[in-house]
Amino acid sequence: MVHMRPHALVTGASSGIGAAIVERLLRDGWRVTGISRRAGLFEHPAFDHVSLDFADVGAIADAVAGIAPTALVHAAGMLRVGHLGSLDHEAGAAMWRLHVDAAERLANALAPRLPKGGRIVFIGSRTASGASGRGQYAATKAALIALARSWAIELAPRGVTVNVVAPAATETPMLKDPSRADVAPKLPPIGRYIRPEEVAGAVAFLLSAEAAAITGQQLVICGGSSL
Repeated sequence: MVHMRPHALVTGASSGIGAAIVERLLRDGWRVTGISRRAGLFEHPAFDHVSLDFADVGAIADAVAGIAPTALVHAAGMLRVGHLGSLDHEAGAAMWRLHVDAAERLANALAPRLPKGGRIVFIGSRTASGASGRGQYAATKAALIALARSWAIELAPRGVTVNVVAPAATETPMLKDPSRADVAPKLPPIGRYIRPEEVAGAVAFLLSAEAAAITGQQLVICGGSSL
Protein backbone atom coordinates (compact mmCIF):
# COMPACT_ATOMS: atom_id res chain seq x y z
CA MET A 1 0.00 0.00 0.00
CA VAL A 2 1.44 3.38 -1.01
CA HIS A 3 1.09 6.12 1.61
CA MET A 4 1.05 9.68 0.32
CA ARG A 5 3.37 12.08 2.07
CA PRO A 6 1.30 14.43 4.24
CA HIS A 7 1.28 18.02 3.03
CA ALA A 8 0.90 21.04 5.33
CA LEU A 9 0.17 24.62 4.35
CA VAL A 10 1.82 26.83 7.00
CA THR A 11 1.33 30.60 7.18
CA GLY A 12 3.85 32.94 8.76
CA ALA A 13 6.50 30.52 7.58
CA SER A 14 9.42 32.94 7.38
CA SER A 15 10.02 33.56 11.09
CA GLY A 16 9.11 32.82 14.67
CA ILE A 17 6.61 30.08 15.46
CA GLY A 18 5.69 29.55 11.80
CA ALA A 19 9.31 28.89 10.84
CA ALA A 20 9.72 26.48 13.76
CA ILE A 21 6.64 24.57 12.62
CA VAL A 22 7.97 24.34 9.06
CA GLU A 23 11.30 23.07 10.34
CA ARG A 24 9.67 20.45 12.56
CA LEU A 25 7.31 19.17 9.88
CA LEU A 26 10.06 18.91 7.28
CA ARG A 27 12.10 16.90 9.80
CA ASP A 28 9.08 14.66 10.36
CA GLY A 29 8.81 13.88 6.65
CA TRP A 30 6.05 16.29 5.66
CA ARG A 31 5.84 18.22 2.45
CA VAL A 32 5.34 21.89 3.38
CA THR A 33 4.04 24.89 1.50
CA GLY A 34 4.94 28.04 3.41
CA ILE A 35 3.03 31.29 2.98
CA SER A 36 4.55 34.60 4.05
CA ARG A 37 5.36 38.02 2.66
CA ARG A 38 9.04 37.26 2.33
CA ALA A 39 10.61 33.97 1.35
CA GLY A 40 11.62 31.62 4.12
CA LEU A 41 15.15 30.45 4.70
CA PHE A 42 14.36 26.83 3.93
CA GLU A 43 16.37 25.12 1.22
CA HIS A 44 14.62 21.77 1.23
CA PRO A 45 13.29 19.63 -1.62
CA ALA A 46 9.97 19.17 0.20
CA PHE A 47 9.43 22.91 0.79
CA ASP A 48 7.64 25.37 -1.49
CA HIS A 49 7.00 29.04 -0.80
CA VAL A 50 4.04 31.21 -1.76
CA SER A 51 4.54 34.96 -1.35
CA LEU A 52 1.42 36.67 -0.03
CA ASP A 53 0.63 39.72 2.07
CA PHE A 54 -2.34 38.79 4.24
CA ALA A 55 -3.33 42.45 4.46
CA ASP A 56 -4.82 41.78 1.02
CA VAL A 57 -7.39 39.26 2.26
CA GLY A 58 -9.14 39.25 -1.11
CA ALA A 59 -6.09 37.57 -2.67
CA ILE A 60 -6.06 34.59 -0.29
CA ALA A 61 -8.51 32.29 -2.09
CA ASP A 62 -6.72 32.68 -5.43
CA ALA A 63 -3.30 32.18 -3.81
CA VAL A 64 -4.28 28.76 -2.47
CA ALA A 65 -6.56 27.72 -5.33
CA GLY A 66 -4.10 25.18 -6.70
CA ILE A 67 -3.09 23.72 -3.33
CA ALA A 68 -4.75 20.65 -1.80
CA PRO A 69 -2.97 20.02 1.50
CA THR A 70 -3.76 17.48 4.19
CA ALA A 71 -3.29 20.11 6.92
CA LEU A 72 -3.61 23.87 7.41
CA VAL A 73 -1.60 25.65 10.11
CA HIS A 74 -2.30 29.38 10.46
CA ALA A 75 0.67 30.77 12.39
CA ALA A 76 0.98 34.24 10.86
CA GLY A 77 0.54 36.84 13.56
CA MET A 78 1.20 40.39 14.70
CA LEU A 79 0.85 42.21 18.00
CA ARG A 80 -0.19 45.81 18.45
CA VAL A 81 -0.80 47.02 21.99
CA GLY A 82 -2.90 49.83 23.38
CA HIS A 83 -4.88 50.79 26.45
CA LEU A 84 -8.53 51.75 26.46
CA GLY A 85 -8.87 55.45 25.77
CA SER A 86 -5.99 55.50 23.29
CA LEU A 87 -6.71 52.50 21.06
CA ASP A 88 -5.55 52.51 17.46
CA HIS A 89 -8.59 51.20 15.61
CA GLU A 90 -6.68 50.54 12.40
CA ALA A 91 -4.21 48.40 14.35
CA GLY A 92 -7.16 46.43 15.74
CA ALA A 93 -8.58 46.00 12.25
CA ALA A 94 -5.19 44.86 10.92
CA MET A 95 -4.91 42.18 13.63
CA TRP A 96 -8.45 41.04 12.90
CA ARG A 97 -7.67 40.73 9.17
CA LEU A 98 -4.51 38.72 9.80
CA HIS A 99 -5.66 36.48 12.64
CA VAL A 100 -9.37 35.99 11.99
CA ASP A 101 -10.32 37.03 8.45
CA ALA A 102 -7.32 35.23 6.97
CA ALA A 103 -8.08 32.09 9.02
CA GLU A 104 -11.68 32.20 7.82
CA ARG A 105 -10.74 32.60 4.17
CA LEU A 106 -8.04 29.92 4.29
CA ALA A 107 -10.31 27.41 5.99
CA ASN A 108 -13.21 28.26 3.68
CA ALA A 109 -11.04 27.61 0.64
CA LEU A 110 -9.15 24.56 1.90
CA ALA A 111 -11.51 22.65 4.21
CA PRO A 112 -13.62 21.24 1.34
CA ARG A 113 -10.41 19.80 -0.14
CA LEU A 114 -9.03 18.30 3.07
CA PRO A 115 -9.05 14.50 3.04
CA LYS A 116 -10.39 12.25 5.80
CA GLY A 117 -7.88 12.64 8.62
CA GLY A 118 -7.17 16.23 7.59
CA ARG A 119 -6.11 18.78 10.18
CA ILE A 120 -6.53 22.48 10.89
CA VAL A 121 -4.50 24.18 13.63
CA PHE A 122 -4.62 27.86 14.52
CA ILE A 123 -1.91 29.52 16.59
CA GLY A 124 -3.77 31.41 19.29
CA SER A 125 -2.50 33.03 22.46
CA ARG A 126 -2.80 32.61 26.19
CA THR A 127 -3.96 36.24 26.23
CA ALA A 128 -7.26 35.15 24.61
CA SER A 129 -8.57 35.02 28.19
CA GLY A 130 -7.76 38.73 28.58
CA ALA A 131 -4.66 40.85 29.16
CA SER A 132 -4.12 44.50 30.07
CA GLY A 133 -3.00 46.58 27.09
CA ARG A 134 -3.71 43.76 24.68
CA GLY A 135 -7.50 43.88 24.42
CA GLN A 136 -7.71 44.10 20.63
CA TYR A 137 -5.12 41.34 20.19
CA ALA A 138 -6.80 39.14 22.80
CA ALA A 139 -10.16 39.57 21.05
CA THR A 140 -8.79 38.26 17.76
CA LYS A 141 -7.21 35.25 19.43
CA ALA A 142 -10.43 34.53 21.36
CA ALA A 143 -12.29 34.62 18.03
CA LEU A 144 -10.05 31.82 16.74
CA ILE A 145 -11.30 29.58 19.55
CA ALA A 146 -14.91 30.23 18.52
CA LEU A 147 -14.10 29.47 14.89
CA ALA A 148 -12.19 26.30 15.77
CA ARG A 149 -14.97 24.94 17.99
CA SER A 150 -17.65 25.73 15.42
CA TRP A 151 -15.77 24.21 12.51
CA ALA A 152 -14.70 21.22 14.58
CA ILE A 153 -18.37 20.30 14.91
CA GLU A 154 -18.94 20.72 11.17
CA LEU A 155 -15.89 18.72 10.10
CA ALA A 156 -15.95 15.92 12.70
CA PRO A 157 -18.04 13.58 10.52
CA ARG A 158 -15.30 13.77 7.88
CA GLY A 159 -12.55 12.90 10.38
CA VAL A 160 -11.05 16.40 10.10
CA THR A 161 -9.97 18.03 13.37
CA VAL A 162 -9.70 21.74 14.21
CA ASN A 163 -7.70 22.93 17.22
CA VAL A 164 -5.92 25.96 18.64
CA VAL A 165 -2.41 25.97 20.13
CA ALA A 166 -2.13 28.97 22.44
CA PRO A 167 1.33 29.89 23.74
CA ALA A 168 2.25 32.49 26.31
CA ALA A 169 5.14 34.88 25.57
CA THR A 170 7.38 33.05 23.10
CA GLU A 171 10.99 33.74 22.06
CA THR A 172 10.23 35.29 18.66
CA PRO A 173 10.89 38.65 16.95
CA MET A 174 7.40 39.72 18.16
CA LEU A 175 8.66 39.53 21.75
CA LYS A 176 11.27 42.21 21.04
CA ASP A 177 9.00 44.48 18.97
CA PRO A 178 9.68 48.07 20.13
CA SER A 179 6.03 48.99 19.52
CA ARG A 180 5.07 47.02 22.62
CA ALA A 181 7.54 48.82 24.90
CA ASP A 182 4.87 50.04 27.31
CA VAL A 183 3.34 46.55 27.62
CA ALA A 184 6.22 44.27 28.53
CA PRO A 185 5.88 40.49 28.12
CA LYS A 186 5.42 38.57 31.35
CA LEU A 187 7.99 35.93 32.22
CA PRO A 188 6.20 32.60 32.86
CA PRO A 189 6.58 30.97 36.30
CA ILE A 190 8.96 28.39 34.80
CA GLY A 191 11.47 31.26 34.64
CA ARG A 192 11.84 31.51 30.87
CA TYR A 193 9.81 32.28 27.78
CA ILE A 194 8.20 29.56 25.67
CA ARG A 195 10.44 28.25 22.87
CA PRO A 196 9.11 28.19 19.30
CA GLU A 197 10.10 24.53 18.94
CA GLU A 198 7.91 23.67 21.93
CA VAL A 199 4.92 25.18 20.15
CA ALA A 200 5.93 23.35 16.97
CA GLY A 201 6.06 20.06 18.88
CA ALA A 202 2.48 20.53 20.08
CA VAL A 203 1.34 21.37 16.55
CA ALA A 204 3.10 18.29 15.17
CA PHE A 205 1.26 16.12 17.69
CA LEU A 206 -2.14 17.62 16.81
CA LEU A 207 -1.39 16.96 13.14
CA SER A 208 -0.56 13.32 13.84
CA ALA A 209 -2.81 10.27 13.55
CA GLU A 210 -2.57 9.83 17.32
CA ALA A 211 -4.51 13.08 17.81
CA ALA A 212 -7.50 12.02 15.69
CA ALA A 213 -9.88 12.18 18.68
CA ILE A 214 -8.83 15.70 19.76
CA THR A 215 -10.90 18.42 18.13
CA GLY A 216 -12.37 21.80 19.03
CA GLN A 217 -9.79 22.25 21.78
CA GLN A 218 -7.34 24.95 22.86
CA LEU A 219 -3.98 23.68 24.08
CA VAL A 220 -2.37 26.38 26.23
CA ILE A 221 1.43 26.29 26.41
CA CYS A 222 2.15 28.87 29.06
CA GLY A 223 4.85 27.65 31.44
CA GLY A 224 2.43 28.16 34.32
CA SER A 225 1.36 31.68 33.30
CA SER A 226 -2.34 30.82 33.45
CA LEU A 227 -2.16 29.23 36.90
